[in-house]
Amino acid sequence: MNILITGANRGIGLELVRQYAVEHWRVFATCRRPETARTLAELAEARPEVSIHRLDVTRSDDLRALAAELAGEPLDVLYNNAGVYLETHYEGPEPGALRYDDWMHTLEVNTLGPVRVTEALVDNVAASRRRLVAVNTSHMGSIADIRQPGSYYYRSSKAALNAAMRGLAAALEPRGIGVLLLHPGGVATRMGPSDGMDSAESVTGLRQRIDEYKARDSGRFLRFDGTEMPW
Repeated sequence: MNILITGANRGIGLELVRQYAVEHWRVFATCRRPETARTLAELAEARPEVSIHRLDVTRSDDLRALAAELAGEPLDVLYNNAGVYLETHYEGPEPGALRYDDWMHTLEVNTLGPVRVTEALVDNVAASRRRLVAVNTSHMGSIADIRQPGSYYYRSSKAALNAAMRGLAAALEPRGIGVLLLHPGGVATRMGPSDGMDSAESVTGLRQRIDEYKARDSGRFLRFDGTEMPW
C-alpha cells in the first residue's frame, strides 16, 4: 500500500510517516525544505519504505515536479497534512490589528494547498486500490462550534477547506475516490496546545479512521476518535 503525506517533517506528519512505515507501507513524505528535515531524514535512512520529496503546497512548480516524479505511481491514500497557524490576539473591531497578508497566506496553505495537491495527484489516487484522500482539518473550522472571538485566519481557512472538500467528495465519487475530513484533536505540536496529547495517540486514531473507511463515509467530518464533528 502506498501513501503520500504532506508536511511530513514534524508533528503529526512525521508521526504519520513513522507509523505507516512500521506497517510497511510505501511512504512518500513531502516537506518544503528536505535539506533541513533532519529527523525525517534519519527516519528515511532507517526505513527503506520512506522517500522524501520537496513540496511547498503553494508553489505550482513544486506540484508539477512532484506529479511528474510520481507519474504512474498509485497512491492508496493521499494525506493532506501540511498547514500553518498565523494569528493575532485581535478580537475587534480595532483598525490595523489584522494582518491581511498573513490571512491570505493562511488561506493559501490551509485551504488552497490541499485542493491543489489533490488536483495534481488525483490520477495517482484513482489508479490505486484504496482511492482515498484524507485531510487534516480542525474543530476550529466548525462554524457551529464557534463560541468566542479570535483565530479568524485559521478558523476561516479550515471552514473553507471543509466546504471545498465536501464539494470534492461529490466530484470524485464517480471515480470511486473518497474524501475524509479528519480533526486530529489537540496535539502538543508547534501548532497545537502545549498541554495537548502526544502525536502518537492522535495518529493512531487517524489511522484507525482510514482503516475503517467505507465508500459511504466519503465527505464525513470526523474527530480522530471517530466522533462526528458539527459543521
